[in-house]
Amino acid sequence: MVNIYCKNTGTFKEFQEGTTLQEIAGEFDFDKPYDILAAKVNNVAEGLKFRVFHNRDVEFMDYRTYIGRGYYSRSLCFLLYKATQDIFPDSKLIFRRPISKGYFCGIDKGDRKNTVTHEDVAAIKERMMELVREDIPFRRHEVQVSEAIKTFTERRMPDKVKLLETCGEVYITYYTLGRTADYYYDGLVPSTGYLKVFEASPYHGGVLLRVPDRHHPEQLAPFFEQPKTFEVFSESQKWNRIVGLNTVGDVNEAILGGKASDLIQIAEALQEKKIVQIAEEIERRHEDHVSPVRLVLITGPTSSGKSTFCKRLSVQLKACGLHPVSFSTDDYFVNRLDTPKLPDGSFDFDNFDTVDHEYLQKDLLRLLAGEEVEVPEFNFVTGLREFNGKRLSLGPRSVLLIEGIHALNPQLTDKVPECEKFRIFINTITSISLDNHNCIPTSDNRLLRRIVRDFLKGAFTARETITNWPNVRRAEVKWIYPYQETADVLFNSAYLVEFAVLRSHAERILATVPKNCPEYSEAHRLLKFLSYFAVVSDKEIPATSLLRSFIGGGSFS
Repeated sequence: MVNIYCKNTGTFKEFQEGTTLQEIAGEFDFDKPYDILAAKVNNVAEGLKFRVFHNRDVEFMDYRTYIGRGYYSRSLCFLLYKATQDIFPDSKLIFRRPISKGYFCGIDKGDRKNTVTHEDVAAIKERMMELVREDIPFRRHEVQVSEAIKTFTERRMPDKVKLLETCGEVYITYYTLGRTADYYYDGLVPSTGYLKVFEASPYHGGVLLRVPDRHHPEQLAPFFEQPKTFEVFSESQKWNRIVGLNTVGDVNEAILGGKASDLIQIAEALQEKKIVQIAEEIERRHEDHVSPVRLVLITGPTSSGKSTFCKRLSVQLKACGLHPVSFSTDDYFVNRLDTPKLPDGSFDFDNFDTVDHEYLQKDLLRLLAGEEVEVPEFNFVTGLREFNGKRLSLGPRSVLLIEGIHALNPQLTDKVPECEKFRIFINTITSISLDNHNCIPTSDNRLLRRIVRDFLKGAFTARETITNWPNVRRAEVKWIYPYQETADVLFNSAYLVEFAVLRSHAERILATVPKNCPEYSEAHRLLKFLSYFAVVSDKEIPATSLLRSFIGGGSFS
């Protein structure tokens, strides 16, 4: 017998060795408004078919948890792939990226009439619903990598073959649904019957696979059109196709083939080209005699690279003959004691009212009126706003840059004419995937950046950063992302070989998270994710690179 401690109830029970988590969940009495989808076993995520042979701590998860949503979403992706294969046996399905509260997928039907019609999508959706009603099990196969490579070679899935050939593992796990095989980097739910809530609809010549709402899993997440975000992602993917790097397997092959230096130079050149284009557009609009742009507002979520972007843009604006003057909204923070608080009593540093926006706008209007202004500097050690003699003024060729997480909030600059503003939103839109069926979440990119930066600066441990991450994400959804589509320009700060560079830093930092704390499950997941990437040294990353904001060694103070 084994002794199981259930964290959901705070009680112990004995079970026969080899009992599955699915069976164990039914024996503990706790509130289960939604299906249990997965569990943490000794702080490591496991599927419900996992068998327990030793005493363990177990915490069960439904869709409202990050782990539960991952298990559901991956299983739903496999369901779509299976249905597409059943309707179009020679087709190729590619999950392009998460967008609009769902996953955008491209379908190559494998015939002369390759355009995906509304009727095609309806047929795929109907087949998905049939598979859910049939409640078919997802079967797990743990095999040597060589056997998995053979399996996916026979199924003409070179993207998976490349990933497995370059991942350095000995054994891997893949899944089958009926006779259809697929590989996912983490677990799935027990069967298709769990996948009751979804939508598959035509979208930009492909399919948008929509998932449940994270707070109300019985209904779909609300749909939000994101045309500018979609355009930026499409542009990034176009460049990926040009250089022949669409998946991690492609990138790994290039790195192992000695092309890491070329990839770094290409990534830097593409970002610099975009910054130059933005600077030239600001110059063009600054020269408009009817409605000249005088104010550039720069925002983005945490770890998107706002500060370094602002400095690189300033350099290019100077090259255009303009005189950029900049400050951060952070310098207008209210004093620490006046900071809004969260329900648990901790400071809510992401709240809009953390910024003294009335005072900021008063200084802003004075600057735009030609006055010289002494601007504050916030002392993050004392938690006080200070005046240290920093004075700013604008000349005839000046452009004022304001950077911060609330820069695009309309209330911050509502007294400035709209025609005088130029808005820039920075995000990390990861354009490569692990393989055709495994997208890389943008949030993982930024979380790894933040873990490395916080640790190297001595600000927070990896555990502390992971602990705070859900609060950061909630604040972004409330205060930052609502203004993404209002921007004049979206800049993608994701870096083609970024994970390969971050790996050498992040692995040793994540290894410091103790196994006996809740945050270990996320550290374990990120370590597993990073293991897919060939390592690239950061020695060739330029000192002006956006990536230097997180790994150190940058030339911008």
